[in-house]
Amino acid sequence: MDLFDLHGKVAIVTGGNGGIGLGIARGLAQAGACVAIVGRNEEKTSVAQAELGEHSLGLRVDVTDAADVQRMVQQTVECFGGLDIMVANAGMNIRKTPESYALEEWQQIVDTNLTSVFTCSQAVFPEFQRRGGGKILTIGSMTSIFGFDVGSVYAATKGGVVQLTRSLASAWAKDNIQVNCILPGWIDTDLTRRARHNLTGLSERVVSRTPARRWGTPADLAGAAVFLCSPASDFITGTALPIDGGFSSSMF
Repeated sequence: MDLFDLHGKVAIVTGGNGGIGLGIARGLAQAGACVAIVGRNEEKTSVAQAELGEHSLGLRVDVTDAADVQRMVQQTVECFGGLDIMVANAGMNIRKTPESYALEEWQQIVDTNLTSVFTCSQAVFPEFQRRGGGKILTIGSMTSIFGFDVGSVYAATKGGVVQLTRSLASAWAKDNIQVNCILPGWIDTDLTRRARHNLTGLSERVVSRTPARRWGTPADLAGAAVFLCSPASDFITGTALPIDGGFSSSMF
């Protein structure tokens, strides 16, 4: 048996039409999985679906709407006959100092980054039980470990994602459901490019602090995602794996 073979498996990747999500979706598809790409931007989703090919599905979903999340699972099951993998990747940030946030902004970030992970996990649970098991992969951040002065709400949600991951892993191990988290470091995406444009010297500081001496790419996350969504990780659950070029292990 190929421990990393995902042929016959069906995955959902929220926020899968760009950045980290698309990098993971590509990896899962290359390993043989059928992939439902979920996003709000229909044009980006169509482009991603065309790239992944006939064994993919594009869905427009608001992950902050529990009914929409249930529909997402139902449509995926109807299209592919089942569901085995949930990658809860959708997220957002508003960069401000803590005292500057409006309560509505706090709620928007929490709903998108944390509550949606919970509702997506709840929604796939019955289908995973029916299938005899499944894999949930959540997306934390280096801010799950470190503070973030212009992203305190984001950091709070990503810390919450790690604790939710551990709790789901403990609760659902008896159902043969493994729940793990990856913690991306500084990854080159559209969002971080905007940050580099707005924060002078950010790119240089990241490179100098990262032992690998470069920014990560979405492709750098694909291998870990395939591992944590494949039979190779059947005895691994409740973990939070940094994928950061050594950023979290270096003092300077």
